[in-house]
Amino acid sequence: MSRTYFGTDGVRGKVGVFPMTADFVMKLGWAVGTVLAAGGTKEVLIGKDTRASGYMLESALEAGFSAAGVSVALVGPLPTPGIAYLTSTFRADAGVVISASHNPFYDNGIKFFSADGKKLTDTQELEIEALLEHALQQGMGCVDSHLLGKARRINDAGGRYIEFCKGTFPTALSLRGMKLVVDCAHGAAYRIAPSVYSELGADVIAINSTPNGVNINHECGATHMASLVNAVLEHNADLGIALDGDADRIMMVDGNGAVVDGDEILFILAEAAAKKGELHGGVVGTLMSNLGLELALKERDIPFVRAKVGDRYVMEQLEQHDWVLGGENSGHILVLDQVTTGDAIVASLQVLAALLESGMPLSRLKQGMSKLPQQLINVRFNDPSVDVLNDERVLAAVAAVESALADDGRLLLRKSGTEPLIRVMVEAKDAAMCLQQAQNLADVIRHVAGA
Repeated sequence: MSRTYFGTDGVRGKVGVFPMTADFVMKLGWAVGTVLAAGGTKEVLIGKDTRASGYMLESALEAGFSAAGVSVALVGPLPTPGIAYLTSTFRADAGVVISASHNPFYDNGIKFFSADGKKLTDTQELEIEALLEHALQQGMGCVDSHLLGKARRINDAGGRYIEFCKGTFPTALSLRGMKLVVDCAHGAAYRIAPSVYSELGADVIAINSTPNGVNINHECGATHMASLVNAVLEHNADLGIALDGDADRIMMVDGNGAVVDGDEILFILAEAAAKKGELHGGVVGTLMSNLGLELALKERDIPFVRAKVGDRYVMEQLEQHDWVLGGENSGHILVLDQVTTGDAIVASLQVLAALLESGMPLSRLKQGMSKLPQQLINVRFNDPSVDVLNDERVLAAVAAVESALADDGRLLLRKSGTEPLIRVMVEAKDAAMCLQQAQNLADVIRHVAGA
């Protein structure tokens, strides 16, 4: 069965437009609470990023959970991985994050963690959707008054998570003498991330760290690297760290101002762990991972497999192979011997540890991997009823691109699981061919999609 409301990272959409309405989110909370309560659940933990809509959606979720007889603990703005961590340490029965991650402020979303800090399975989400559909059609129920869930607020959540992050950094190392620029994306880690690095000894310059409810991810953070590149060069910093709105995604900038993406971060971590005999198997990437990563790992006899796009699918492959390191080129990095989900701050600390242990700058560490030219074009579509990917014109264009690439590249075409986008990715040895073939296919898709 396919899921109706859950995408690759929870439920997401434009605020005020179904399904991201207060009524829907209240019923979603009730459905999740009812499913969880069947197993004896009594309390869930709810956190959010800095979007103004978080207040409305938090209240709606609280009402839904209470009606299902489930109490809630509210932690306020906190990175997504922080919610996963606290869900486990507080022995809550589930965790909820109100965030649309890297999306603009007018979007928002709801994602869930199980009691052990991991994302819900497809089976659990299907069970929730069945009950949610009933609530949407016939209304949601409510337990007796004496069984209603209660709400409490946890005031020291940020401090607890800061200490956890610091605990993943080797105690024998210090960031003293290192100058870092940290782009907080006006998001959930705007206070936490600078504190982590500075408490470990770094000279920290925080940028985009004054959220106002509508500036999250706006021309900053892991999806807009220009401001971080400029700041690293301006301050002559050792490197820069960019987070996204909920701090589960990381991109970096070396001291020369060059962007270091998720593939390069994976390579650095894999090589460092392998040299110490601590890799525990291989590395999981995705269909979007650059072929250069695969080739570089192969040269070092490090196994590599590709998962479907989405960190939940990377996690599935890691668990299947009993490996610990995986991620996406977009910056979702999973280091399972440290955390249970993608964590930008923890991943950055592992990179910083690798730098210190090697004695080399970031610009040198990434040189062992050579990326092939890769072109990604996102085409927005407005009518979900149009089956763009199976249109004859699109299929013909795909065949033409694949014929042109032959054995010198690859094509990936897919719908985004979090936004109304069709992603066209072309990889080729020749940069000009890569760009031209991606543009040709994107033009056909725009025409078919009416974009």
